[in-house]
Order: sequence, then C-alpha cells, then structure tokens
Amino acid sequence: MIVDRDGAIVTHADVLISVEWTRILDDVSTAHVVINPDGDCCAQLGRVRTWRHKLVIARDGVTVWEGPIIQAEWSYGKVELWASDILVWLDRRVPHDSITFTGEDLTTIAAWLIEDGFAPDDPGHDVQILGPAGVEGGREYTRDTGQTGDHLRDLADTGLDYTAVGSTIVLMPETWSASVGVLTDADFPEGLIVAEDGSQLATRVIVHGDENSGVKGISGGTDPYYGLLERSIEETSVKTDHSALAAARSRRAAAYPAPVFLSSDEVTLSPEAAVDVAKLVPGWCVDVATQATCRPLTQRLKIVGVKVQESGDGESVQVTLAPTSSELED
Repeated sequence: MIVDRDGAIVTHADVLISVEWTRILDDVSTAHVVINPDGDCCAQLGRVRTWRHKLVIARDGVTVWEGPIIQAEWSYGKVELWASDILVWLDRRVPHDSITFTGEDLTTIAAWLIEDGFAPDDPGHDVQILGPAGVEGGREYTRDTGQTGDHLRDLADTGLDYTAVGSTIVLMPETWSASVGVLTDADFPEGLIVAEDGSQLATRVIVHGDENSGVKGISGGTDPYYGLLERSIEETSVKTDHSALAAARSRRAAAYPAPVFLSSDEVTLSPEAAVDVAKLVPGWCVDVATQATCRPLTQRLKIVGVKVQESGDGESVQVTLAPTSSELED
C-alpha cells in the first residue's frame, strides 16, 4: 500500500505484477513494485508524489519493508514505484550541531547522528540498540558539513553494524551473532557458491586521522601464513590515537583471514527451509552446513543481504552470507 506522510493510506495496490524488496547491512535498502491500476486505485496512484508518500510491503500479513518513494512512473495500464528505506533520509540530512565525542561507544555516536539528523523534521522513526559496539571512538562533526548517512557509514567501517527494519533503525556490535535458523544443502537446491575474497585480505592495517593531525592506529603485522599485506586508510572523522587503533582493529577483523562468503544470489531458498523470511534481517546470523562444493563450510554466518522477488512465476528468496566478526578474531 501507499501511505501519506501524515499516516493516512493513499491507496492499496491490489493488482501487483511484480514486487521486489531488499534488506542490506550498513546501507540503504530498496524496493520496486509494478502495479496494474484498476478502478479507483488508478486515480489514487496518480496522486503519488516522491518523498511525500512511502511504500509499505507486507508478506503473509506481516510488514516486511517500508520507505519513501524516490521515483514513480505512470504508463498505460502500469504504474512503477521505486523506494528506499528510512535510512535514505539521512543521505539528505547534515549535522545540525557541532559536537566532539571523546571515548564514547560507537552506538552512542551513531544514535546521536540519527537523532540529530531527524530532529528538524522526523518522518517517524525509532532507534533500537541491541548492545554496545565495544569500540570507543573519538569523532568530531561540524554543523552543516557532510551528509549524516555518510558519517553513519564511516562508523560502520570501524566496529558498528546497522540496518533498517521498517521505520526502526537497529544498531548492533559487529560481533552480534544471534541466529535465526539453520540452513543446509537441501535449502540451496542449485547454484550455491562458496567464495574466498583475497582482494580484501590485510594482515596489517594503518588508520590515519586527518593528514594534519598526526593521529594514527596500527593493528597486525607480518603473518606467518600469509606474509605481509598492508592497507593504509584515512578516516578524517577519527580524532584520537585510541579511536584510530580501534578502527584499525575493526578494519583488520573484517579483512583477516581472507573473508569467506557464502552467496546464494542465483538460487531460491527451498520453501521448506527452516527460516522465517520476515526474520532474515541483516546483522543476524544463520547456521550453515554445506558439503556441496569442494570447499565444505560449517559455521555461523552473518546475513549481509536479502533480496525477495515475487511475480506470476512465484517467489524467490536470495540471501548473501559472510563471516561474523567473531570468526575473524586472532
């Protein structure tokens, strides 16, 4: 259905040609629907305006996705709508106050960014903190400088995870590992891919603050197995050596050892899979056991992406999984 900014229902989209919605970790997710307008629905859909109205998608009576409509197209017998989740608002907001954080947990900093971003004009949101990141950060934000969404993504590079579930923004530590189900080879009929991404491997990570600040943090060194692979990264929002060290440790945890991903981008989960699609939320985990490839895998993996499509041919549910941070500790 289409919902107005004031909460009133503009129209229900009863005749759907296709629906696609996604969920993604540490970024903005999207949705796309194609509607066959009939009767009064056609006139109401003609009133849809970008950013004023939001798209709400339910599956089996449970709301699984919502967010503002970003693009709309009307053609003969067809209306197409593209929308992004609530996090997209933060890509159109800037810090409204100047502030300096010293030794605060990253979830505290992220919560401030979100609340400050929405303070002048709130489309309706909640923040849920599942637990402290366990990483202290020194950060500085200047009024009217930089997009709030970019500042939030920078925090996610240094020890924090976040995602949108409806109108709620969920903050969690990178080590969050609560499981929502178990998947085996039977749940991935074809096309299962186990991939090791060596392009991301780093045994030593150096994080610099602003080039004039002298702030620096180093994690790792020469590895007895891989040898020496170094990455130097500038994080201009990092203001203290302690924060730079925490950022370097987080960056290295995500890049050492070589990340192993399980991707099901080209297959559909079996309808009998022991998971509830509505609970496939990025940041949560599933326990996976596969022997189908030459690289067997048995471990708890984090959900980093979900893509659900439905048309006249039926529904497909695709999931991308990656190691949890706890799997990457030294």
